[in-house]
Formats: sequence, structure tokens, C-alpha cells
Amino acid sequence: MAVVPYKDQKSSKKEQVATMFNNISKRYDLLNHLLSLGIDIYWRKQAIKHLKADQPQLIMDMATGTADFAIESLSLNPQKVIGVDISEGMLEVGRKKLRKMKLDQRIELKLGDSERIPFDDNIFDAIIVAFGVRNFENLEQGLADMYRVLKPGGKVVVLEFSKPTVFPLKQLYNFYFKSILPLIGRIISKDQSAYTYLPESVQAFPDGNAFLEVLQKVGYHETACKTLTFGVSSIYTGRK
Repeated sequence: MAVVPYKDQKSSKKEQVATMFNNISKRYDLLNHLLSLGIDIYWRKQAIKHLKADQPQLIMDMATGTADFAIESLSLNPQKVIGVDISEGMLEVGRKKLRKMKLDQRIELKLGDSERIPFDDNIFDAIIVAFGVRNFENLEQGLADMYRVLKPGGKVVVLEFSKPTVFPLKQLYNFYFKSILPLIGRIISKDQSAYTYLPESVQAFPDGNAFLEVLQKVGYHETACKTLTFGVSSIYTGRK
């Protein structure tokens, strides 16, 4: 059974995820940095380093949200970055941010669905995703459509939460994720479900080797996983 933000609603996970991010979009950046104690910024920098040797010129940031990962990817000096997200609310916050930073000519944000990406085959040199794949309604289909629009030889870099396994970090992490984080998230975002869904979706996500197997199943090769901060998050890479 799929983990969804609003268990009392009959709508699909895709629709619920869009609604949830629309609801929390104005407070999302604040909460992201606050709840991760700012370490999410370091994680993005580490993930982007995995594309340095490739020097991609056209990058897609899938599930771009408010465009933080897209902005980080500019350190690679690409010609263009296109961010795609299912939530218009998040994209609007991202567009304001880009205008303020005078980056709106280098990064374009577009409404779109991971399972039906609005681009032709073999377009992008690289595809990046930060904390987005676990929100896909159909994980395999989303990864397969990313594979479709990636150029042969192109690289995918996925940054996602994972589950620490070492004592006592595992216990501390579970307590923070299940008790503290939902409480802070609820108070600041005013959304009762969004930050309960977060730990539930992380728990349900096939991390580590299980995710590498999904990448391989849909066609990626040269797959690898690197854990960060004692396994709190992981960087996954693969090539078409």
C-alpha cells in the first residue's frame, strides 16, 4: 500500500503530493534548512560533485521544488538547467528566488510529472533529483522516464534520505524523525500531515542496494551508492 500524505483522501499519491507541497511551499525552504540543521546544503554540494568530470551542458532537475538543487548545479557551469516539478506552488516560490538572484535566464522552471516528463527522448546530459524520488507514485516508471529523456552516456544523480543502521545513531534518528520533526513541521507549516508523511515515506523507501537494483532494472548501469552523515542520506549515481 502506497504511503500518502493525506490518508483520509481518495485521490492518488501524485495528486496528494502536489497538494501537500502547494500547502507548505511558502515555508518549505525555512523548514528544510531548519529540520536538517542546514546540512542539506552540504549534501547538495557533495551530490553535484559527482557530475564535475562529465561537464554536462543541459541538466534537468527533477522534482526541483524551490530550485535549490538546480541553483547548486550552476557550479558546473552548464548552458541551461531546467527544473521540473508537480507543484505549481513550489515552482512559484522557486521563480521568485531565481528572479531575486538574477538566475532566471540560466534556470527555467516547468510544471511536469516524473512519469510523463514533457521532453523528447535523449535530450539531457545529466538528470539530478534531491529528496524527490520517494514521492514518485510509481518509482520504476519515474526512473524509466528519466532514463528516456537522458542522452546515451548521460548520468543521473539522486540524493535521497536513507536509514542509518549503526547504534545509537539509528535510535536517535528514528526518535527525531518520528517525534521531533513532525511536531516542528506541523507548527511552522500549519499542515497536519506533511511532516508525518516525511518519516513514513523515508521508512517505506527502498534505500541502499535495493534502490540500486531498481535503477539497474530500468536500464541504468555503472550504478553506485555513497552514504552521507552516517547514513542519514545517500547519493546514488547511474549512467545510460
